[in-house]
This record gives sequence, C-alpha cells and structure tokens, in this order.
Amino acid sequence: MEVNDKLVDKLAHLSRLQFNESEKTEIKNDLQRMIGFVEKLNELKLDGIEPLLHMSEEVNVLREDEIKGSVSREEALKNAPLHDEQFFKVPKVIKK
Repeated sequence: MEVNDKLVDKLAHLSRLQFNESEKTEIKNDLQRMIGFVEKLNELKLDGIEPLLHMSEEVNVLREDEIKGSVSREEALKNAPLHDEQFFKVPKVIKK
C-alpha cells in the first residue's frame, strides 16, 4: 500500500486535523513504516497455530472477598466543605 498526499489529506480531514507540508512528509514516512511492519507480519507462516484469545489459560481468576475496616459517616463528613448530618452537599448540575 502506498501512502501519498491524497491519503494523508483524507485522514487529516476525517480526524479534523491540519498539517503543514513538513508535517505531511513526516506523517507519510511514519505511516509507510507502520504499513511496512504489518506487511512484514504477513510473511510469517502461521499454519496450524491457533489464535490467541487470552494471555493465559486461567479463566475468571477472582480473589476472595474480605471484610475490611471502613470510615464512619462522621469521619467521612468531617472534611467535607458542605454537608448536612447525613450527606455531602454538592452544587446542582442538572437544571429543568
């Protein structure tokens, strides 16, 4: 695949970016190197190799739930800039 000015202009338009001529040249070189790398991967012989879906054979490795200490309501509200006896108070963000 060839990376040319037309392709860079199209990608710039789709991504809503603007490039000057030196940036276009640099981007063309970078894209060409990336495409070359992917094309190099196509040279690998992968017959008989199963696709890798997960990095290990482990499935749903979960830890046991442990009850740990928590902060009391009074301690949580102690440093709040605005609160009542039970809740934090925050500015209203949804208006009707």
